[in-house]
Amino acid sequence: MDLLPDSAPLATKLRNTLVQYHRLGDSQWRLAKKTKDATVWRKPSEEFSGYLYKAQGVVEDVTNRIVDHIRPGPYRLDWDSLMTTMDIMETFEENCCVMRYTTAGQLWNIIAPREFVDFSYTTSYEDGLLTCGISLDYGEVRPNFVRGFNHPCGWFCIPLKDCPSHSLLTGYIQTELRGMLPQSAVDTAMSSTLANFYSDLKKALKT
Repeated sequence: MDLLPDSAPLATKLRNTLVQYHRLGDSQWRLAKKTKDATVWRKPSEEFSGYLYKAQGVVEDVTNRIVDHIRPGPYRLDWDSLMTTMDIMETFEENCCVMRYTTAGQLWNIIAPREFVDFSYTTSYEDGLLTCGISLDYGEVRPNFVRGFNHPCGWFCIPLKDCPSHSLLTGYIQTELRGMLPQSAVDTAMSSTLANFYSDLKKALKT
């Protein structure tokens, strides 16, 4: 089990990596899935052998409330159908923590339940917020779970200039599920999971 990293340099590096992704040109991305709630693109990841996914959609709510539903906290488990448990293991400051969470099986359990331990950081970005995370090799792996690994991931939530009660939510996700899995199953699951994330989030915000 590794020791916990120093939170400040890790948070800065993580934020800078996500801003780099956010500045990639449209030509770098290939369309993976489009629904009424979100569009998902992908490109080969520079961190591992899978893909970096980009998801984007307009959400009818203010930035702070949306991010409160996404980042570690009491709301996330209520609405995110993929997440089955979540515990805050360490808190560095109000916007910075280490969390352990588990996910449900997917694709008729071809993808078995997974466990992740992530460093999470939320900060301001332009007129909105960025909440981002990266997995840590920390804590004992619980039985019956494969330990997955999130390479730098994050969500930019920016109010629309002409309609501040709506926000543009853009996510960057690159999850290494690990274990013996066909890559095609992972790719199918990732695109659908990201599109469903938007529809589930929108329903939760309306309640």
